[in-house]
Amino acid sequence: MRQYRPGAFFATVNPTVFIASAIMVLAFVGFGVTFPATASQVFEGIQGFITEYLGWGYLLAVTVFLVFLIWLAFSRYGSIRLGQPDDRPEFGYGAWFAMLFSAGMGIGLVFWSVAEPILHYQHPPTGEGETVEAARQAMVYTFFHWGLHAWAVYVVLGLSVAYFSFRHRLPLTIRSIFYPLLGDRIYGPIGHVIDILAVFGTLFGLATSLGFGAMQLNTGLNVLFDLPVSHWYQVGIIAGITLVAVFSVLSGLDRGLKWVSVFNLGLAVVFMLFVLFAGPTLFILRFLLDSTGTYLQQLVEMSLHADAIGGSQWQKDWTMFYWAWWIAWSPFVGIFIARISRGRTIREFIFGVLALPSLFVFAWMAIFGGSALHMELFDENAGIAAAVAEDTTVALYAMLAQLPWTTLASGVATLLIATYFITSSASGTYVIDALISRGSKHSPKRQRVIWGITEGAVAATLLIVGGERALDSLQTGSLTAGLPVAIILGFCCFSLTRALRREYRVEGVNPPWG
Repeated sequence: MRQYRPGAFFATVNPTVFIASAIMVLAFVGFGVTFPATASQVFEGIQGFITEYLGWGYLLAVTVFLVFLIWLAFSRYGSIRLGQPDDRPEFGYGAWFAMLFSAGMGIGLVFWSVAEPILHYQHPPTGEGETVEAARQAMVYTFFHWGLHAWAVYVVLGLSVAYFSFRHRLPLTIRSIFYPLLGDRIYGPIGHVIDILAVFGTLFGLATSLGFGAMQLNTGLNVLFDLPVSHWYQVGIIAGITLVAVFSVLSGLDRGLKWVSVFNLGLAVVFMLFVLFAGPTLFILRFLLDSTGTYLQQLVEMSLHADAIGGSQWQKDWTMFYWAWWIAWSPFVGIFIARISRGRTIREFIFGVLALPSLFVFAWMAIFGGSALHMELFDENAGIAAAVAEDTTVALYAMLAQLPWTTLASGVATLLIATYFITSSASGTYVIDALISRGSKHSPKRQRVIWGITEGAVAATLLIVGGERALDSLQTGSLTAGLPVAIILGFCCFSLTRALRREYRVEGVNPPWG
């Protein structure tokens, strides 16, 4: 491998991936902010074509990923370690779970914990809205969209990257997954295309999330301090979050990001317990059991329900959109989870990243979404559904307004949103830096600073010039990356199985590519 002069600026950068990624970023941002209406139409047209004609493939693929992981966890390969035989985990269970959860979907849970169940309650996939049955199904579908299937997408990619990187000393990038199939050709044009695609999905996914999250954070500050809701205040919020995230990245994984993630998880648990006991506690506990039982009963049906007869737009707007989003988001989350999972066994990785987060998600959604649904069902003056219909960013605050200590609870919610944004931005910066730097874990810190600032700059530019519509169009555009990534995930399953079988046949001997 070529040696680089120590201290040279961007010494470890892969120039092909860097230049191509930079051109794509400038082109898409320029298109989105200059012609937001046209961009929206183009990207929505592409996404509409994918969901209409290929949505069934998404449903099948994500279900196959889940089945594959369940088989793998209980197979003879489950005891194989992600690393060398004497490697042990770098992070304890608590810090590991906190970091993977913060990167995976922490901020999304805060945003959608009330909004999604209420929206399903108002507009269910079948039957009339705002009924008891609609409330039951609202929580089941929320579990479905945020539970096992979502995490399975992350696990497939993260497990594959971790195995080939730590077990066989290949770069910590997606291209390494293809080494058993392509050999040294992964270092050529094919590998470059794969990493460029991952950079594209990661950067724009983070930028759009930062933009939408800044809107919710602006709403929270408006509730707490009467701060005006405007794009310029949201740009200021993005700048503040980006600044703190950059400092977190500079302090390293084992200090800044680790401790912010642990703080996030602790604060989230305290917040969750407060809502549980301040809200309709008995109803929440029963609702959690009811919803979990119904979810498990309907899991196979929902997993393969393509609605061939009805052709429901609801499924395209929700389930297929979510599957495309998790898939497009998987390069970022998968690589980051792989980065923090060296030394764990395959079985430990699958249960830790698939089962435990899903259980936490079910509890979180049942507590927050269940409280909101209870208020709508049994309190005529709650007004949560009306508030959500008008503006989804106020959903959580509208629910908290019905509980005691509203101001304190809203303050905690706003702090949690902010800290989750910090961890999302920081972990995304680590991933983009690794992809640009040939998988290096010791690239110059200035590179991470530049990529962290770039994420915030893209989000701020879209907000200033194009507003929410520009963010919407770019988010839809980034989802188109989900299609080739879905193909990559399929290769993950094939390549990982092939490698594990070969390793198991020659016990104690690494495969030829090791």
